[in-house]
Amino acid sequence: MKKILTALALVLTAGTALAADLPHYKAPLPPPPPPPPLWTGFYVGLNAGGTWANNNSIYVTNWPAGGAFSVANLLLSGSLSANNGAGFIGGGQIGYNWQFYNGSLVAGIEADIQGIAGSRGGSNSWAAVPIATITIGDTPVPINLLSNVNVRRSLDYLGTVRGRLGWLFTPTLLVYGTGGLAYGGVNVNVSNFQALTLGGLIIPAQFGAGSLSDTRVGWTAGGGIEWMFWPNWSAKAEYLYYDLGTAAGSAVNVGLAGTVVSISQFSTRFNGNIVRAGVNYHFNWGAPPVVAKY
Repeated sequence: MKKILTALALVLTAGTALAADLPHYKAPLPPPPPPPPLWTGFYVGLNAGGTWANNNSIYVTNWPAGGAFSVANLLLSGSLSANNGAGFIGGGQIGYNWQFYNGSLVAGIEADIQGIAGSRGGSNSWAAVPIATITIGDTPVPINLLSNVNVRRSLDYLGTVRGRLGWLFTPTLLVYGTGGLAYGGVNVNVSNFQALTLGGLIIPAQFGAGSLSDTRVGWTAGGGIEWMFWPNWSAKAEYLYYDLGTAAGSAVNVGLAGTVVSISQFSTRFNGNIVRAGVNYHFNWGAPPVVAKY
């Protein structure tokens, strides 16, 4: 029995020594998590959407307002609606972002320009006022003053240069506010015509036309949401309000003899709204390198 116990002790001692001589292996480290998206850097993109005006009115005032032409000038004055201020908008943008404050705050600057289709609108206003009655033979014949005013306006393109400031609610989802300078190409056209009607006879009395084509500068503000759906690629939805101020001009009205009868002054305000979606490609030039930590 003693021999058996001695043999078992020798076996156990040999096994322990053999295990101590075996090499030790560590389990492999798990792969590092993918780096978060980098928002810092340049980007370019395209956008498309719709726009509508807050104001479609064109105000026309005819001078002088007194004397023999007081009724005539009154008929050529007033507020007329251009009837349409909505259209399709599409263009492109370029910008730069800075990502800081532990990576959650994103500030940037963006410039864009868009063409606008379908925003041109206008209207006609007609009026006829009896001013006298004459007798031809035994028949009274009324003399009427017939007036027509035609107005047209359009916003042909719109651009902005804006600052952006946003917060990353997730590494890929940015909610931001934006504001800055806005500029746009505006056109306004006003024409008028007056005539005396005597029975079936039409006698022109005065006519005139004026136009304005200008680049207006104003301001814009709004906000949006941007989603980094793929490395270097993001999609955004955005709302902007813009105000380019009031555009004003004048038209000279002449009579049959070619003399100036009156002056028509017109004005209209260009302000409105933009809702659009877009896609951006981010170059990440100048972004800090990603250093993996183990």
